[in-house]
Amino acid sequence: MPQNIKKRIDELRKQLNKHGRLYYTRGAPAISDSEYDEILRELERLEKYHPEFMSPDSPTRKVGRAVRDGYSKVSHTSPMLSLGSVHSAEECRKFDATSRKEIGASKVDYACEPKLDGLSVELVYENGIFVRGATRGDGLVGEDVTENIRTIRNVPKKLTGKNPPELIAVRGEVLMHIRDFQELNKRQISMGKTPFANPRNAAAGSLRQLDFKITAERKLDVYCYGILEYSCDMPDTQEEAARLISEFGLKTAPDALYCRTIDDAVKYHHELEAKRDDLDYEIDGVVIKVNRFAFQQKLGMRTTNPRWAVAYKFKPRKEITRIEEIIVQVGRTGILTPVALLQPVEVGGVTVSRATLHNMDEIARLDVRIGDYVKIHRAGDVIPKVIEVISAKRTWKEKVFHMPEKCPSCGSVLEKEDVHYRCPGGFTCPAQVKEAITHYVSRSAADIEGLSDRTVQQLYEEGLAGSIADIYSLRREDILKLEGWKEKKTDNLLSAIDASKTITLDRFMFGLGIRNVGQHIASVIAARFGSLNAIMRSSSDELMEIKEIGPEIAESVITFFHDKKNVKQIEALVDAGVHVIQKTSKGKFSGKKVIFTGSLGSFSRSEAKKLVESEGGEIASSVSSDVDFVVAGEKAGSKLDAARKKNIPVLTEKEFLKLTDQPSARARG
Repeated sequence: MPQNIKKRIDELRKQLNKHGRLYYTRGAPAISDSEYDEILRELERLEKYHPEFMSPDSPTRKVGRAVRDGYSKVSHTSPMLSLGSVHSAEECRKFDATSRKEIGASKVDYACEPKLDGLSVELVYENGIFVRGATRGDGLVGEDVTENIRTIRNVPKKLTGKNPPELIAVRGEVLMHIRDFQELNKRQISMGKTPFANPRNAAAGSLRQLDFKITAERKLDVYCYGILEYSCDMPDTQEEAARLISEFGLKTAPDALYCRTIDDAVKYHHELEAKRDDLDYEIDGVVIKVNRFAFQQKLGMRTTNPRWAVAYKFKPRKEITRIEEIIVQVGRTGILTPVALLQPVEVGGVTVSRATLHNMDEIARLDVRIGDYVKIHRAGDVIPKVIEVISAKRTWKEKVFHMPEKCPSCGSVLEKEDVHYRCPGGFTCPAQVKEAITHYVSRSAADIEGLSDRTVQQLYEEGLAGSIADIYSLRREDILKLEGWKEKKTDNLLSAIDASKTITLDRFMFGLGIRNVGQHIASVIAARFGSLNAIMRSSSDELMEIKEIGPEIAESVITFFHDKKNVKQIEALVDAGVHVIQKTSKGKFSGKKVIFTGSLGSFSRSEAKKLVESEGGEIASSVSSDVDFVVAGEKAGSKLDAARKKNIPVLTEKEFLKLTDQPSARARG
């Protein structure tokens, strides 16, 4: 029983990490906000009742996302936490009852505001002058987007008033109004570019441009709603803080309201939800905050969110439109997903033109046909799906959809597996090949920096990467011929590819994309067998001797390595110079967490990472108390400052090289 619980916890963490990456890093969410919240809640419940399985890197203990490379890093003046969410009036009243009990008060008042659907930022003013702007990032460290924020017209460069404070840092939300979003998408389409999914993605993408001139071309607004740091005496309430922010000339959250009771806050939620479609900005709920700061201090914080505030989410929007066609998309493992192509329909300022139908069982359950009018649910205001057929509009000229007999990408005869249809083409299927390459080069596998989804697509279409192994045959002159590729970018990519030739067995196993084998299972199998050859020769019984592996996973592993196409692909990788090593538990960095910051002269960042991991260490993404040391190169950024503040040992590159007891990777040639 405990093992089943642990297995479920691992599975939930894997799902949340995956969808977190899709949402924050790729800007391409695959599930709705409400579906994500449901998974998170289940994980929170299991961890609460089974603390023995708690992990410090659990998604329940994380805020936001790691900061991407390409931006300067900056530490926030105070942590920028996320909010816990509720979905009903009953949950709100429970929040109120808990707050009153812990505070020891018979009544609590609340400051309420719309939950703006944009990108959270910190604005810092010193002596009344705007000096820094940063994204939330992981809550402690964000991306320095000061120059980009300077281009936003409603952000004052200087605070109003005669006696500005020595320091004030405020938290706000960058958003794009719906009318401006629609105009931007018209321009995107007219230039042959992909339109943005929604105003939130448009705002985030516009602010996080490396070229601030592009940000200046986009119409963005910032609405402020909280004080993170203040050199003067803090106001007594959230309501007074908002008034102070406004007096300084900063735009505050629109439609905010002071509520004397939780019932007033619930009423505010319902009224705002009713007029949501008439607003010129996107919101997905309301934020309810305990008004008095003294009460907030008594309630305190959880690991990732405050106890004194909740986000009361709205119900997702729904709309009706017609299905023009149904097509299928081929995923990395060969699973075919039916997708409805819709008569374009506006839902919350976003033109929806496609929706998932999941599988043939779902199509049968809905009895959905080509030509049907259907109700669309844009869950979490992002991912559309068909939830109901409007049978009253059926003319009986609609066509029943049949899954094709062959894969539309490679022509292989499809196989039926449970509720899914699957293409067995594997590495011979173009659709699967592109997905397989993207998976292999991802951070959790070969970790080849610079090979994004878009780059993989570009390389495949240009005939430069028809398999995973082809990545290791890329030539500098061929890459330089591609659109958008120059010398430095190309050399960095080739350096990262070369560094990835040495890869630990667990990462390699995960990178191969074996069905049912995630990061954890790959690590378990690697630890048990110790070498790739041993795994390839293993039997089903040997695999199932491992506690966490059952018949389904064992069969997936055996089937994968018995497939000649897969074996041929592995041989091609080995021939290309890929060296698979076992992750040691007795290396120089065994049990150590390391962070690299700044430019390294002797190693590329990828080479340094591989060296640490090959010696049993782990690369951390942010500075925290469990980091053992930081290696600082030239022009080290905010991570160096954060390490010094936390008294974490800092090594120069020379000291790190001495610790490794070997010459640099570049010196070795």
